[in-house]
Amino acid sequence: MEDLTNVYFTPLPDSPYVKPFRFNYTQNGMEKTWDLLEVHDSVAIIVFNVSRNVMVFVKQFRPAIYYNHIQPQDRKEKVIDTAKYPAALGIALEMCAGIIDKIKPVEEIAREEVLEECGYDVPLEKLQRITSYRAGVGVQGALQTLFYCEVTDDMKTEQGGGVDDEIIEVIEKSIPEVEEMVSSSGPIPSPPSCLFALMWFLHYKADQFRK
Repeated sequence: MEDLTNVYFTPLPDSPYVKPFRFNYTQNGMEKTWDLLEVHDSVAIIVFNVSRNVMVFVKQFRPAIYYNHIQPQDRKEKVIDTAKYPAALGIALEMCAGIIDKIKPVEEIAREEVLEECGYDVPLEKLQRITSYRAGVGVQGALQTLFYCEVTDDMKTEQGGGVDDEIIEVIEKSIPEVEEMVSSSGPIPSPPSCLFALMWFLHYKADQFRK
C-alpha cells in the first residue's frame, strides 16, 4: 500500500467518476457562479464484529489526502518527490463504503461492499439503515446512505481487501480505541462521515458491548 512511485499530475480527461462544471445563477438579483463536481451517490457501512467486540475499518491510500500534504510549490514539479512525501501521508482510516454505480437497491450495494472490502457475508435483513446525508456540500453535495451491521467471525467468508486494482487493508479497533480516536485533537485521517458513524455507534450501540 505504501509502495508509491512516479507521482505526477495531469489535466482531467472525461471521467466516469467526476465531472467538473460551473453553476451559474442569480440570487437576490445578483449574478453568481459556483464551481461544482458531479459525482456518484454512495453507501457507507458501520461493521461491528460481535465475536470479538471490535469495529471493522478499511485502510487505504487516498490521493486527495496525499495531494493536500504537498506544498503548493512542490505541486509544480514534473514528478513528486516521494521521499519527501511518503505514501503514509495519504493513508485514510474509514468505514466500509462504495459508490452507487449500479441499478440496484442501496441495501444490496452495501452488502456487496461489506463482502468485497471486509470479507463478511451479511444477510440483507441484518443491514440496519441509519440515515442519509449530503457529503462535500461545498463542491458536490452527493447523497450518502449509512448502514449498520453486526458480524461474527463465522460470517467471514472472503479475505476482503477490495476488488480489481483496489488495495485495502482491514483494520480492527476496540471500543476504547474508537473512543480515543474520536476524542483526538487531530488531524484525524478519516472523513467527517466516518467520525459521525463512530459517534452514532458510541451513542446508540457501544454500551451493550462494553466488558
